[in-house]
Amino acid sequence: MNRTCAKAALVVACAMLGPASALAQSAQSCAPRERVVERLAERYGETRRSIGLGSNNAVVEVFASAESGSWTITVTMPTGLTCLVASGQAYETLAEALPAEGKDA
Repeated sequence: MNRTCAKAALVVACAMLGPASALAQSAQSCAPRERVVERLAERYGETRRSIGLGSNNAVVEVFASAESGSWTITVTMPTGLTCLVASGQAYETLAEALPAEGKDA
């Protein structure tokens, strides 16, 4: 995944961290990271495609399957608890050119 796509995924995930993390935890969509990663691989064939650091030292990761196109964004807190933040279909890896110097993205 290129930087533009990875940044976009992280922006979405970080924007959702506040209210979504509380919502995700109350919806029982959180578990120890090892178990979450194992289930994403076994059930959906998803592997980690990008990683970044969000607010409060939360690790934001994007998992996806090239075969099925499914994707999942997770947030792992420093305690080791991983919560599902978003998921969907039609995942694609992009290789877009960077914007010209001096122009915003």
